[in-house]
Amino acid sequence: MSEAEQKVALVTGASRGIGRAIALRLAKDGAKVVLVARNEEKLAAVAKEITDAGGSALVKPCDMSDAAAVKDLVKGTAKELGRLDVLVNNAGITRDNLVMRMKDQEWDDVLNVNLKAVFVACREATRPMLRARRGRIVNITSIVGLIGNAGQVNYASAKAAIVGLTKSLAKELGSRGVTVNAVAPGYIETDMTSELGEDIKKSLLDRVPLGCLGQSDDIAATVSFLASDEARYITGEVIRVDGGLAM
Repeated sequence: MSEAEQKVALVTGASRGIGRAIALRLAKDGAKVVLVARNEEKLAAVAKEITDAGGSALVKPCDMSDAAAVKDLVKGTAKELGRLDVLVNNAGITRDNLVMRMKDQEWDDVLNVNLKAVFVACREATRPMLRARRGRIVNITSIVGLIGNAGQVNYASAKAAIVGLTKSLAKELGSRGVTVNAVAPGYIETDMTSELGEDIKKSLLDRVPLGCLGQSDDIAATVSFLASDEARYITGEVIRVDGGLAM
């Protein structure tokens, strides 16, 4: 495959965890992966993993809370590489608090990164995708956006809004060959969950019918499928990868 034919996939929040796993998987699938996060050093480490395995990666540091920077990032990437085939909106933050104690800044911080950045990235990605009459947008929402979670009204609100954004955008773009889907992870084994006490872990697992935490690779595999040609007739869907938690 020539460089001109190689698909370009932009992944936000790609420096660690789920985003890193998605980036590695899409690179393995043959895409040139544009790695986006704030920490350039961590992105460079992921890029090295990809290139060492024979893949192709490009590092693009960006503060996802800065809407203008997100706009320039997506628009500039499509112009620089001549195409944008896949957009994965994975970047997210938490600022947990009970609603009566939640500060306006905690609300704004989460909504800016977890929702506004997704909107801006999708808006800018639609232009090259519509011109090409093809494209895949995959938004990472959360099981919390479907069932709620005490102490996370800001996070849950943003993730629930992503569902509405995904379905609406799927209806707007479908006639031009662009699909838009969302993936809702459940409890995934990450650096954060590894630090939880055994009692807390047990209480989490008691709620999951499969009786185990998910892995970042479980999410990456789902994104890989949705980004592929095989998923051409799937759009507007929210796929739960949660071990049965929300059924």
